[in-house]
Amino acid sequence: MDIGTNKKAFQINLDANKYGTFAEIGAGQEVARRFFHVGGAAGTIAKTMSAYDMQFSDAIYGPAERYVSRARLQTMLDHEYSLLMERLDQKMGAERTFFVFADTVAARSFKQHNESHGWLGMRFQSEPRGEPSEIIIHVRMLDEANVDQQEALGVIGVNLIYGAFYYAQPEELIASLHENLAPERMQVDMIKFSGPAYKNVDNRLMSLQLVSQGLTTAVMFTADGETVQPAEVFYKKAIIIERGSFRPVTYATNDMLEGARQLFLRQAGATDDDLVVLMEMTLENLLSEGQLNHADFLARVDILGSLGRTVLISKFGEYYRLAGYLSLYTNKIVGLVMGVPSLHEIFDEKYYLNLEGGILEALGRMFKGGLKLFVYPMEDEKTGQLITAKQLEVAPNLYHLYQYLIDNGFIQEITDYHREYLRIFPPDVLAKLQNGDPGWESMVPPEVSRVIKDREFFGYRQSAAA
Repeated sequence: MDIGTNKKAFQINLDANKYGTFAEIGAGQEVARRFFHVGGAAGTIAKTMSAYDMQFSDAIYGPAERYVSRARLQTMLDHEYSLLMERLDQKMGAERTFFVFADTVAARSFKQHNESHGWLGMRFQSEPRGEPSEIIIHVRMLDEANVDQQEALGVIGVNLIYGAFYYAQPEELIASLHENLAPERMQVDMIKFSGPAYKNVDNRLMSLQLVSQGLTTAVMFTADGETVQPAEVFYKKAIIIERGSFRPVTYATNDMLEGARQLFLRQAGATDDDLVVLMEMTLENLLSEGQLNHADFLARVDILGSLGRTVLISKFGEYYRLAGYLSLYTNKIVGLVMGVPSLHEIFDEKYYLNLEGGILEALGRMFKGGLKLFVYPMEDEKTGQLITAKQLEVAPNLYHLYQYLIDNGFIQEITDYHREYLRIFPPDVLAKLQNGDPGWESMVPPEVSRVIKDREFFGYRQSAAA
């Protein structure tokens, strides 16, 4: 059962072991206010801090390229924790545990309707004079009114602090972040645990929890497993994204992506520095066996990491929802990479019965930001005939709409490909590696083969001849 926000704050105020600093910039001292409001704050709060003027903020924390950023939050935590230890450790460090809560937030402005978001962080000791642990989250505030955003920020801040103190399991803390807060008011799209209290925590699994528990629609992490917030990665970048199960990654997977990348760079006159390449898995795909298999999920992610890929996990079953999400973060071109079968599904009207405008509404939402589909050909298994995007047959009533998208470059054929890779299908590769048939190794890149064999992913069985 949810514990009320004020009860949480009051319980912390009554805990004689906890003592620390609140540093809040951007939306008022909403979290600290909760602790003052319930009473007993003098036993918990050593200092509250709020530097709204940029010159004051720079004088305290140093200059920043962006004030609402992970870098600024980190500087705030470092500075305030250092001060706390310097001034109070000798006096009370033997019997109390110290903490710093910090946030830097861009709430709804009366001047402009910019995106409302913020970074919140908690650095805390689990035992007197112990090394601190840390939790960082990024939130998107969805309320229309500034005052509602401030209230929501206060609630989630108290939830974060309470969870850090009283929930040993990170999954329990994540589940508690939305307590006393309707999900449609705020999203948490990034979380990172570090320090001795979380030494065995895999932040990729924690990111997955954010999606599966409904705190956000998508999360990202880089090839080295670092959890990132989309705006950090997508800022002023074009995006190419390939959706798949990646169970496992094959030569065809990479051929499709490379063909799309080359086509995009030629058309845009751009370089790789202007481009973010993403591999996306949907929660629906990860739940295909009925429940989340963490080992299987990490196997896929580790293999993508070995290839240097950034990974997006999303709840977007439909491509138009994915396109809408990506358009929030960039005004550059977004390219979706897919095979002919996926393109055929996009033009199947049965998937849009829930939309008032049906397939017209879905395609309008998908292509409104200049999105392009880069389509990899397929080979007909019976005839051996090549089927490309231009040769795809759609329902007669959609023919002219489809032709319009082809003629105007919204749907593009990938022309740089290896024909022999068109015969590689992940389910066949998976069956071979699970049955001990060594033929699967010729279907995947060497890095993928090495990781699967070394770590026995996907039920790998060594061949009898080996």
